[in-house]
Amino acid sequence: MKLGDISISYVELMARAARQLGYDPSAVLQAYQLPPERLALPGNRVSIPRFMRVGHELIESTRAPYLGLQMGVLSGPSVMGLAGWIAHSAASVRSACEALVRYELLCSFNARGRSAFVVEGGKGRMCFYSISPYNDYNRFVVDLVLVGWKTLLEQMAGKSLIEAILIEFPAPEYQADYPRFVDCPVVFGAGQNALLLRDGALEQMLTQSCASSHRWLVEQAELELDKVRRGLSVAEQVARALSPLLVGHAPELSEVARQLGKPPWTLKRLLAAESTNYQTVLDDTRRELALAYVRETGLAIGEIAYLTGFGSATAFQRAFKRWTNQTPRQLRQS
Repeated sequence: MKLGDISISYVELMARAARQLGYDPSAVLQAYQLPPERLALPGNRVSIPRFMRVGHELIESTRAPYLGLQMGVLSGPSVMGLAGWIAHSAASVRSACEALVRYELLCSFNARGRSAFVVEGGKGRMCFYSISPYNDYNRFVVDLVLVGWKTLLEQMAGKSLIEAILIEFPAPEYQADYPRFVDCPVVFGAGQNALLLRDGALEQMLTQSCASSHRWLVEQAELELDKVRRGLSVAEQVARALSPLLVGHAPELSEVARQLGKPPWTLKRLLAAESTNYQTVLDDTRRELALAYVRETGLAIGEIAYLTGFGSATAFQRAFKRWTNQTPRQLRQS
């Protein structure tokens, strides 16, 4: 199972942000096999680990740890694809937020989770899932997503909408740069990554609302989502649902069934029809994710153990040796 991928448009955005900072990213992009002709391919995607490596390389080259913030303020509907254009043509902020979350899969997939839009007490919250443990390779992604959402929503509404930005990781070394890019409080070390919308923001009408275009775009997006779903077996759907739940423990079938909106016995039957079962899917998913984390990231073994649902690094290393006849360190070195 892949750790995830993201639309090539986000690499274009990254290159644009680097140029705004006075740095030519061409050499870095070439080094990662991302020449201009690949950036222009419609529907093309890049793996999440590669995207993070390119981001880290450009942060080092530009000496701008705030690169994600720069990307966020330059973001827009064209970067977010169908999700962005549906939000752009929506009637209200509420409808735009719903679109950004519902159609997120059309421009990015991450095994770690999916974004969410929550309304409590009449106030909205746009939530980006946790991608901890945080390091120099992934903090910029949180900055990009949250500031990108803020930029898009406020440009469409023509006014300030965000009460505060919540960020899960502790205050970084570039904390003092945030006020240059956002005009609201930023809370570090929060319980989640999220935008908190002001009272009344959800019903704010959008300046570029167009009912006919919005409906047509929604129809196209639903067709694309249907293609994605029809292309996945039940086992693959289960693997995608359980991956974000692998945080220090292995989820039960009932947890995954709840995520998929199916009774556990129905899920068992559907898996059996594909000649498999939940335990097999769980074991295969943990193995594939473990291999991907070891090969494609620099995460410590204890961190990978936690992210693949093991209670200890020792248990993880035993399982890894059983899967590959190598230790994680041996495989990484090879």
